[in-house]
Order: sequence, then structure tokens, then C-alpha cells
Amino acid sequence: MKRVLTIQDISCLGKCSLTIALPVISALGCETVILPTAVLSTHTMFKNFTVKDLSDQIEPITKHWEDECVKFDAIYTGYLGTVQQIEQMKTIFKTFRGENTLIVVDPVMADNGRLYPAFDMDYVKKNAELCGQADIIVPNITEAAFMTGMEYKEEYDEDYVKTMLSKLNDLGAKISVLTGVSLEKGKTGLMGYDSSTGEYFVYQNRRIDASYHGTGDLFSSVFVGEVMRGKDWRDAMRIAADYTAHTIEVTLLNPEKPWYGVDFEATIPDLLKME
Repeated sequence: MKRVLTIQDISCLGKCSLTIALPVISALGCETVILPTAVLSTHTMFKNFTVKDLSDQIEPITKHWEDECVKFDAIYTGYLGTVQQIEQMKTIFKTFRGENTLIVVDPVMADNGRLYPAFDMDYVKKNAELCGQADIIVPNITEAAFMTGMEYKEEYDEDYVKTMLSKLNDLGAKISVLTGVSLEKGKTGLMGYDSSTGEYFVYQNRRIDASYHGTGDLFSSVFVGEVMRGKDWRDAMRIAADYTAHTIEVTLLNPEKPWYGVDFEATIPDLLKME
């Protein structure tokens, strides 16, 4: 059984980060080890949430694992709240990266042309450095624009996306994948680039007129789990995109009209049947 370490925050209520990564990657047949970077009462779409930073626990926890000679087949990072935590991730990569350990970084920090309120350009720079140590990175177009210094565009063509992917790979990762890429009207999906082969990969599916918190985490978690199941990265990305879209569609049919996250719990059986 493959062992995956996923490092991000945990919201006690709300569907994002570790409350998605742990069940999804586990359902895909991996032993899923978690390292919470913070504990929140709810995710940040709620008002008046509480938050406890756990940066001071990261070093003693990982030191204990090191003493126990723990090994990981993959390390997957998501939302990291501070520059200090990004630096801690670099140490973790160095300590636990084996010859065949896959490192996936989702540099969660921005969307719709803007950084999240807590972050600045120093944070962007450090996240770009962390991406440079990964095997695969999965930013959205906003995050990629900040890390590469390119202009953020709402409307673009394939050449814009290819240039952005090339600049992302210049950071150091072997494979860069841009999410939220729309190359046709009414479509959305992803485009990836493998610098070792010079190959691009494009996948588009139907755009669904809905937005939910945590869908990026769902996509990345499915991708990591599928790669650990032996899927090629392109197939894993396609499955992750289709499953995320399917889960949004199922959530829209829920008569209770949930607003704070998608009903991925109801669609996990469908995920296990996808090829």
C-alpha cells in the first residue's frame, strides 16, 4: 500500500484541505498521513471563525517520524498559511524525499486575479521557490501569473497558456499543470506541460455555472490518489477534472442547497469506478 503525506490546514466544519484530502486519498487505496498546519473552527467562508496556528508542532512531529524511519511514496502540500511554513516544507522535502518519492505542490494563495488577503509578494516568491522543489505543481492561472510575473488575463489563447506553463517549469518542477483553463466558450479544464518530453496535455469539459469552496482541493487530492494507484499523470488529471465536475453537478441537485462545500461524500463510489 502506498503511503501519502498531505500537509495543509484542517477545518473542523467545512469541506476543504485535510477534510477532503484524507477521505479521498484513503478511498483511493492509500495510507494517508496528515500534518495539519492549522486548526480552524470552520473554513474561511464562515464568519467569526477561530484559528490556531500549528507551526510550532511541525518540527517535533516530523522529527518523531524521522526517528521512527517513516518513509513516504508521495508528499502533497496544499494551503500553507505563512512564509515560515513554506520554509518548513522545504526541510520536510529534504528529509523525507526518497529516490521514488513524488512531491506535488498546490500553491494555494490566489484566485480571480488577486492574492488572498493574508498574502503578499514575499509569500509569492517563497511559494515559487517551493514549487521549484516539486515534481508536479498544480496552480490556477492567477497563482501562475503571480509566480511567473506574467500579466493576469481573463481572456487568453493557447499561446498565453503555453508560455505560462514554460515559465512555471523554469521554476524547477518537471510537470506543471494549470487548472481553470478555458480554451473554448462553455468549456473549462486544464493544460499541462512535461518539460522532460516537451509534451503538452489539454483536457476540457463542460463549464458548470456554480462555485464551491474546496473544489481545488478535491481536484488535487484525486489527482494524487490516482497517480498513487498507478495512473499516468495525464489520466489522473482527466479523472480528477471529470470527478470534480460530476461532484459539483450532484451537489447542485441537493434540495438542501449546501453552500459551504461540495457533496463529495456522495460521489466517492463513482470516483472508484472512473477509468
